[in-house]
Amino acid sequence: MALELIKDIAKLALIVAFVHFSLSIYLGWKQPAWSAFAEKRRFAILLALVLAVVGIKIGEDAVNQESGPVDLLVLQFIHATVPPALNGIFETATITGSANVLLPLLLIIGVAFLWAKRRFEALLLTVSVVGGALIVYVLKVAVGRARPDLWDTEWYWGYSFPSGHTLVVTAFATAMVICLNRIWPGSRKFSMLLAFTWIVAVAASRLVLGVHWPTDVLVSICIGMFLPLAIGIALESWHA
Repeated sequence: MALELIKDIAKLALIVAFVHFSLSIYLGWKQPAWSAFAEKRRFAILLALVLAVVGIKIGEDAVNQESGPVDLLVLQFIHATVPPALNGIFETATITGSANVLLPLLLIIGVAFLWAKRRFEALLLTVSVVGGALIVYVLKVAVGRARPDLWDTEWYWGYSFPSGHTLVVTAFATAMVICLNRIWPGSRKFSMLLAFTWIVAVAASRLVLGVHWPTDVLVSICIGMFLPLAIGIALESWHA
């Protein structure tokens, strides 16, 4: 198991390095004007590539049912470890990732950004959240993975893969970190801490409540982080 994990990590690292090197060579040769921008945003581009490659790998394992035994063991461990008395806390965390909370929040913050003439931030946040919701719908229908049926849980619409709550919350939180860092650079650490706490709370809640497999949640985090990064890089490149 450990040897296979090391092999997978090494393989993914090589893929990311190759893609990044190829992209750098292409931009320097064909798009020299973008080469300087890519160098300036190298960390964001590398992180986006890592998230894309890792997300694809985990998603492939989940779709091909190769992650089934690990998914099962993790959920059984969580169910045996987390006291039922804490379920109310995790149910509250899940509610913060619902459309009833996220949609009004998106409208309020989006309008506030527009009122403050921060069109880049309004566009980044809106496209990230709406795009994330569309990806959730498409993947659920396309993959059709059954939800866990290990203990009695609340019914939720749709299939298991990916976790809609986790993906959209991650996209929302990541986009907000980028937006706040552009407006108030000194807020980076605080905004990242809040975003991390929110994402972990919602992701953990989906597992504790038994309505998603761990790989559903991991892929959702990868996609949710990738979207705002990729959209932000694209928007910045158009203005570079």
